[in-house]
Amino acid sequence: MNDVTRGVWYGLSAYLIWGCFPLFFALFEGIPAFEVLVHRIIWSCVFLSLVITVLRRWRPVKQALAEPAKLWRVLACALLIASNWGIYIYAVETRHVLQASLGYFLTPLVNVALGLLVLRERMAVLQVMAVGLAGLGILVQLVTLGELPWMALALAVTFGTYGLLRKQVVLDGLSGLFVETLLLLPVGLLAFTWLSQSGQSHYGGNAIHATLLMASGIVTAIPLLLFAGAARRLRLATLGFLMYLNPTLQFFLALWVFDERLSQIQLASFLMIWTALALYSWSSWRQQARKAALR
Repeated sequence: MNDVTRGVWYGLSAYLIWGCFPLFFALFEGIPAFEVLVHRIIWSCVFLSLVITVLRRWRPVKQALAEPAKLWRVLACALLIASNWGIYIYAVETRHVLQASLGYFLTPLVNVALGLLVLRERMAVLQVMAVGLAGLGILVQLVTLGELPWMALALAVTFGTYGLLRKQVVLDGLSGLFVETLLLLPVGLLAFTWLSQSGQSHYGGNAIHATLLMASGIVTAIPLLLFAGAARRLRLATLGFLMYLNPTLQFFLALWVFDERLSQIQLASFLMIWTALALYSWSSWRQQARKAALR
């Protein structure tokens, strides 16, 4: 199996797990999103340290930590993914799974825009049109509903930018992800101490809550490991294409499991974004077909 094929399988697995995340985080009802985020950070770090120990992969971690001046990209990745985690947990807890779905539908198009603006990747006219159509879909919601789907936009921008920066980090997927969570760990431990001392912690009083909070680290780390492996092997645009699976699952979970209402305006906005994704996919397929014909 070559690197590209392996990257595709990593990406598909990651997005499938993420697509089912609403079912997991809905179990945290009654626990504030901030506290769940704190435990996601702490237990992800613990789980990853065990994985690195078992695989004997401490050397690249030590090399990275020995050069703190070069860790700014990793720190940026850490802050972006922590923000994404927190917003997503809040969206599920407040039953805005449709917005979360919308955010991850937008992320591939954010990837396209970042590839165009930052990496100077060449984009076909249809791909540029796709980004514009998605922007129009968001504008429809803003104008007709009088509100900006801020959770969707924040999820798309934070995760899209995370993918961009993660592609530029020289660390391998496992080491990079561990260093990211390690940089967040001091803040996580301080927050956990404050929650415990102020009597607001849900960790010690209920065995089910404690188990779920600890499991959040494992559930968080596994798809991120898969995604990091995919990001290092695939083009940013390819990552965006694979991501369709995640928001599609979340969209149907929002309607069928969480009984969220889809207004006509929201449906129109989704249709614009789906059309944009179709344009992008068609354009990408044509590019790949032309390349194959020239070989």
